[in-house]
Amino acid sequence: MNDLFTHAAEKDLSNAPLAERVRPRSLAEVVGQEHLLGEGKLLRRAIEADKVPSLVFWGPPGTGKTTLGRIIAETTGCAFEALSAVNAGVKDIREVVQRAKERWAARRQRTLLFIDEIHRFNKAQQDALLPHVERGTLTLIGATTENPSFEVNSALLSRCRVLTLRSLGEDELATLVRRVIADERGFAGKVAVSDAAVEHLAQASYGDARRALSALEVAAAHAAGGEVKVEHVEEALQSKTLLYDKAGEEHYNVISAFIKSMRGSDPDAAVYYLVRMLEAGEDPLFVLRRMVIFAGEDIGNADPQALQVAISCLQAVQFVGLPEAVLPMASAVSYLALAPKSNAALMAYSNARKDVTEKGPLPVPLHIRNAPTTLMKKMGYGGGYKYPHNFEGSYVAEEYLPDALRGARYYAPTQNGFEKELGERLERILAARKAGGDGGKKQ
Repeated sequence: MNDLFTHAAEKDLSNAPLAERVRPRSLAEVVGQEHLLGEGKLLRRAIEADKVPSLVFWGPPGTGKTTLGRIIAETTGCAFEALSAVNAGVKDIREVVQRAKERWAARRQRTLLFIDEIHRFNKAQQDALLPHVERGTLTLIGATTENPSFEVNSALLSRCRVLTLRSLGEDELATLVRRVIADERGFAGKVAVSDAAVEHLAQASYGDARRALSALEVAAAHAAGGEVKVEHVEEALQSKTLLYDKAGEEHYNVISAFIKSMRGSDPDAAVYYLVRMLEAGEDPLFVLRRMVIFAGEDIGNADPQALQVAISCLQAVQFVGLPEAVLPMASAVSYLALAPKSNAALMAYSNARKDVTEKGPLPVPLHIRNAPTTLMKKMGYGGGYKYPHNFEGSYVAEEYLPDALRGARYYAPTQNGFEKELGERLERILAARKAGGDGGKKQ
């Protein structure tokens, strides 16, 4: 009896949030995701043919992942079971599987298991799903905002088709909002919303349908029976919640954009992404580590001061702390973005590493070996070594690489910044080495 009352309560959405009340019940009501649900598209064909495989829906919040799961179950006649990976465990999975077996045995009804935030399941929990997905005991639909390649284990992923859901466009959000204003399950035409408010809502929701509808509901309450205007929407939205999960894909997207903007000598974009990270609560030390690496990898000797700027910024941030620390950070980022660029140090390391790994520990030439004992000196260690500072220009025509690598070149200075001067020095040294002459003994 309690189950009947519970079921009836779940069906009664009169007290549910607006976004839940107007959740689409059929494919025809879904707004967006035309690349999957348009006529002749993959998912639509699978649903209409009643041949929906196990799936992983990957997309930002508010793109309809849960809604699509429910619609697929309803359209294909499956029983819908839902778990949240936040609070479900292996025991819950076993109970769902048992119900799925009983359902099939009793009335040949299939079960669709929808797991929200599937990326939060650990390996053991994901492995518990494998045999049941493989045998077809149930159809799995996992929903995730994180890249499944990183967060879902390969065994489970190989048994599912990954479908990417996209953020809704502003036009799509505006269409959805207007539909909800008129819909019987929404405001049934009893709430007036200005066109400007609809447009602002669509722009400021950043592709998230749930965010748009939640804000619309709050804005309507603020309007207190009057027309919903832009100021009501602004009040409802407050400030923008930045899309930046410090453990997720967007985290890597933004830091990648930050580094590439500095590499591309665009201080405006670099500072923009710096602000994006800091405003979203990123640890300044995470950003500073990338700046120090960048100074070595992408600037190097083209501007040796760049590394010192990055290190000084690190020290300033540790000394001052936020919020004032944003000033030295913005200053350093703009400096790094505009500094002359060179990856010659990176290439030198990579090229030398290739020879080290391929040719192994080649013997160090005898004349530059350490000779701390008489025996080692008798064996020729250090014999014939010329001390450069005893020669004019502090240079001698000497071979320092192992014999098997004579003539190898790893460091190739660019023509950018200070590295141009270093390149000229190197060419003079190489020319003298080729000629075989020393700078001459100092008097």
